[in-house]
Amino acid sequence: MNNKFFYAYLLGAVAALILAIYQLVLTSPKVSIGVGFLYLVPAIILFYMAYKVYHEKNDSELM
Repeated sequence: MNNKFFYAYLLGAVAALILAIYQLVLTSPKVSIGVGFLYLVPAIILFYMAYKVYHEKNDSELM
């Protein structure tokens, strides 16, 4: 993975999390667990990608 995508992944994850929270608050009385999880999946994936890029950069600096 490329180190320059760390901030892009992080920004995308924060935006996806904000949109998910907005959607869950906006439709709160009729949200099922599956739909709530579906809103959060892109944020989880992007946070994981940012985590992987960050630790890959730190591991390469140690060697």
